[in-house]
Amino acid sequence: MSTALSPKLEASWKKVLANEFKQPYMHKLKEFLQNEKQLGKTVYPKGSHIFSAFNLTPFDQVKVVILGQDPYHGPGQAHGLSFSVMPEVRVPPSLNNMYKELNSDVAFQHPGHGYLEGWAKQGVLLLNSVLTVRHSEAYSHRGQGWEELTDAAISYLSQLKEGIAFFVLGQCGQVKSKVD
Repeated sequence: MSTALSPKLEASWKKVLANEFKQPYMHKLKEFLQNEKQLGKTVYPKGSHIFSAFNLTPFDQVKVVILGQDPYHGPGQAHGLSFSVMPEVRVPPSLNNMYKELNSDVAFQHPGHGYLEGWAKQGVLLLNSVLTVRHSEAYSHRGQGWEELTDAAISYLSQLKEGIAFFVLGQCGQVKSKVD
């Protein structure tokens, strides 16, 4: 298949990642996700939120990248930003730990919620290595193609921009930090 996929993606990212959406791995990924749906599997986040990290933080505005593993896998949690949950959802332990570290380092005050869209709009790319996950099955969509796309995004940021701070968390993040 040689046609490019055309997801709803913020213009600067669409330009940077255009060639990636022509690659065979993206067509395989699309087939995998369609198959998950046909099998009745619940996948998070919902389709309109899969690319939220890119859509809320344009390429030219990225100042910081916080890289996670994959979306939270419970109902109502994932909305396309790593470590972020919808406002009405209890703050997950991983984000609470980040808040504690920020408090000890820079006197950050816990906002009482885990909704990080404001960070994304200020230039913090909240990117997961894998952008979708099956309900109650952490890291269930690894190896399906997302890693190639997110590797490409990180590579483009590293090559085309200067002064970006990268925060990689966990083993998955450490592996991803070796991307050129």
